[in-house]
Amino acid sequence: MRPSTTFDNTSVLEYESTLELKDREGKTATFKKREKVRYLQNKVIAYQDQAWGDGEILLNYRCTPGTPVDRYRTGYKTYILISRRQVKAKGDMDEFNIDWGIRHGFLRPAEQWETHVTHRTKRLKINVAFPRSRPPKHTVLIERNRQRSHNLDERAQVLPDGRWRVSWETHHPLLYEN
Repeated sequence: MRPSTTFDNTSVLEYESTLELKDREGKTATFKKREKVRYLQNKVIAYQDQAWGDGEILLNYRCTPGTPVDRYRTGYKTYILISRRQVKAKGDMDEFNIDWGIRHGFLRPAEQWETHVTHRTKRLKINVAFPRSRPPKHTVLIERNRQRSHNLDERAQVLPDGRWRVSWETHHPLLYEN
């Protein structure tokens, strides 16, 4: 019998994230994500989240369902262990809604935001929202493992409140893709 890891015990049916820059200088931002997962084994009691970035991250970390019970850092990543407070069985599903704040994370004239695919995923959507006073100048999505890029400039939309949003969506992204 081999021990299970988070890579083995779930598949992600839907993943959608939104990074929102709150001010022109990039001093404050929020990150929100929704992950709909299916458990691939019995007796799952926790889910593992992960984060990394410049500045102060994971401010006011919140998630539903579950309770964040531990954080630890390995290399540049911080892992957050979310207790489900109940035992999940193979085939059960959860929809996690997770958000946190970021301070001093986007201060340079050009920045990057990275998503790392660590589970088999059916649908992935990434959104970045910019304040009215800081519209996107140039947006590019890079799939490192596939060695290809996508110019997203034409996808920039002005929202009704004057903010800007750039979105990208794919189905069945490559496992371990950044």
